Amino acid sequence: MRYGESARPSARRKGVAVIAAIIAAVTVAAVGLIAVVLHQSSSSTTVSGVGSPGPGLPSSVVTYQPGQSGGADGEGDGNVGGKADGAAVSGTVWPAAGQAAFVRSGQSVIQAGPHQHPAPIASVTKVMTAYLVLSDHPLQPGQDGPTITLTAADVADTAARRAKQESLVAIAAGEQLTERQALEALLLPSANNIAAVLARWDAGSSGKFVQRMNAAARSLGMSDTRYTDPSGFEQTTVSTAADQVRIVDQAMSLPAFAGIVAMPSATLPVAGPVLNTDTLLGHDGFVGVKTGSDNAAGGCFAFRAVRMIGGRQTTITGVVLGQPGEDQIGAGLRAADGMVDRIASG
Repeated sequence: MRYGESARPSARRKGVAVIAAIIAAVTVAAVGLIAVVLHQSSSSTTVSGVGSPGPGLPSSVVTYQPGQSGGADGEGDGNVGGKADGAAVSGTVWPAAGQAAFVRSGQSVIQAGPHQHPAPIASVTKVMTAYLVLSDHPLQPGQDGPTITLTAADVADTAARRAKQESLVAIAAGEQLTERQALEALLLPSANNIAAVLARWDAGSSGKFVQRMNAAARSLGMSDTRYTDPSGFEQTTVSTAADQVRIVDQAMSLPAFAGIVAMPSATLPVAGPVLNTDTLLGHDGFVGVKTGSDNAAGGCFAFRAVRMIGGRQTTITGVVLGQPGEDQIGAGLRAADGMVDRIASG
C-alpha cells in the first residue's frame, strides 16, 4: 500500500527492499537531480552559512482566508492555479484539515492555507537538524564525511527512548557511522536516537544544538517557530507550515540532503536495511522530503514534487501539518499528494 510504512522491515521484506532500492533509487535520484537543478535555476539560492541564507529565500507569505477570491488571474503565465506571483491560490487547493503551505519554482512567495498557527511538527523537525549538520560539515558528491563512534551512553539513551516508544534504529557501543550514514538514519527511518547523536557531535550538547536551531530559524524568517529538541519528539517543538517551507526549501538546495531524502532505503552497520518512511517517493513526481507523526502533531509531511505545469517542469515544495487519521503518516502523505494534484491541475 503506497501510504503504509514501516521503519523496521521484517526479514522477508528486507531482501525485497534492497533489490527494489537498486531499481528505484536510479529513477528517483534522476528526478531529484532535475528538481534541484530546476529549483536552483529559478533562483540564486546558495547556502552561504546558517546565519546568511541565500538570496533566493522566499521573500513573503500570502495566506489564503476563507471567502477571498484568490486574486487576479495570471492567464497564460503558467503559474499555479492560474495566479500571478503574489496572488493567493484558490481555497480548493488546501487540505480540509490541518494547515499547509507551498512555494513553486519561479516564484518568490510562499502560498499558505488557512489556520496557520504554531503547532507540533514531530519528525519534520529533523529537516532543520540535517540542515545544520550539513551546513557545519558539508558533504560533496561521493563523500561519506567524518566517522562518528557510538558510545555506551548512546546505547543507554537509545534504551530510554525505546521505553518511550520513540522512533529509533538499533545501535551498539563502538559502532562507527559515517556522517552520511548518520544522516540516512535520521532522515529515512526517522531515528530519534541518531538525532541526539548528531546534535551532540555537531554542537557538543543537545542544548547548544537547539540554540543553533532557533538561531537558524530566526535567520530564515521563521517567526512562528520554536525548537526545543533535535528530533521533534517533544510537543513543545512547534512551527507553522509556512515557516517549515522556508527550511525545507533551503535544505533541498543542498545536494547531499536532496540525495539522501531521495533514497528508498539504506543499510546501516548494526541496524541493517532501513526503509524511507516516505512511501510517496518515486510516485506522482515526489522526490522527498520528510514525514512526521504523533498524537499531538497528527500526520505531517514536508515534500518536494516535480510536475508539468503550463507545459513546464515545475518543482513544488510544500508542507502539510496536523492531518487527522488513524494512520497518521498515511494521512500526511495523502494530503500532500492531493494538494499537489490540485496545484498542478489548477
